[in-house]
Amino acid sequence: MTADSVLALFRQRGALLEGHFVLSSGLHSTGYLQCALILQHPADAEALGRALGEKVKAAGHTVDVVLSPAMGGLIIGHEVGRALGVRAIFAERVDGTLTLRRGFRIDPGERVLVVEDVVTTGKSTLETVVVAQHAGATVVAAASIINRGGGDQMDLPYVSLAEAKFPTYAPDALPEHLRGVPAIKPGSRPGQK
Repeated sequence: MTADSVLALFRQRGALLEGHFVLSSGLHSTGYLQCALILQHPADAEALGRALGEKVKAAGHTVDVVLSPAMGGLIIGHEVGRALGVRAIFAERVDGTLTLRRGFRIDPGERVLVVEDVVTTGKSTLETVVVAQHAGATVVAAASIINRGGGDQMDLPYVSLAEAKFPTYAPDALPEHLRGVPAIKPGSRPGQK
């Protein structure tokens, strides 16, 4: 699966959106990738997970467990785990902090791959890395379907299937063409901010 074919799939499924968006980081952007619109199709999720797993293997990373942050990384993390033949677990927020729950555990010394759907700032990826490190694991790499730029700043090996770099802006530094344009918070319902 090439970077062009990944982005073509996003366009085909209506998952590459343009407008004025407020990202989970608080930054504003003119583009958004709604991975859920792709990953709702099991064949697409499986193909992306297999391609990402192959890229991780080709990079020479040996993995014992895939760890993803909930919600965005859940499905793709599961599919990468399937492709690599390893467990796939997730961390979720409790009082604002990512943590392992539901009986999930990582044993000291296990080799962990952190998997996300999209990496924009890298914040949730790095928080997930900390979860694995606190368990005594070794994080061998991070991976995502799409790198929006945050993957370029990882302090660990990182692989993605494609890049999609839209400009992002701090709320107090919006360009003229976005000022006064209502911002959409992806995942919200019409009328919600």
